[in-house]
Amino acid sequence: MDSGALIILRTEIEAQMTLIHALYQRLDERVADLHPEHQVLMESAAYQLHNLYSAIENLLQLMAAHFENHISDTARWHTALLQRMSVEIPGVRPAVVSSESYDLLNGLRGFRHFFRHAYGAEIEYAQLQLNLDKAQTLRPLFDADIARFIDALQDRASGA
Repeated sequence: MDSGALIILRTEIEAQMTLIHALYQRLDERVADLHPEHQVLMESAAYQLHNLYSAIENLLQLMAAHFENHISDTARWHTALLQRMSVEIPGVRPAVVSSESYDLLNGLRGFRHFFRHAYGAEIEYAQLQLNLDKAQTLRPLFDADIARFIDALQDRASGA
C-alpha cells in the first residue's frame, strides 16, 4: 500500500473509531441506571448496542474495501465479513480482529440480528446484560486490534 492510500485509510479508520467511541459513551449513559423493570431504558440500551455493532461492521467494510472487498455469499455477508477480517491475507493485509474480539463481535452480531428482526419481542434483561458485558469486554480489545492493524500496515509500507 502506498503512503497516500495508507494516509487515506488511516484517516477513515480514525473517523470511524471516533464514532465508535461516541457510541460507547452513549451506551455508558444508557446503562448507568439500567434495571429489569425499566423496559424503555433497556430498549434504548439495546438500540445503542445495535448501533455500536453496526458502526464496527461499517469500519470492517471500509477496511475490506481498501483491500479485497469480494464476498460472494450475499446471504451471509455479515458473517463472511467478520470471518474474513479475523484472518491475515498474506501479502495483502494483516488480520484486523483477534480471535477473542471475533468471538465477542460474533455474539454482538447475533444480538443485532435479533434486535433488527424481533419486532414484537420484549428485550430480556439477562440477554441484554450478557451482550452489554460482551461490548464492554470488547472495548479495549478492539481498540488494541485497530492500533495493531494500523501499526502493521505502517511497518509494511516502510519495509520493516
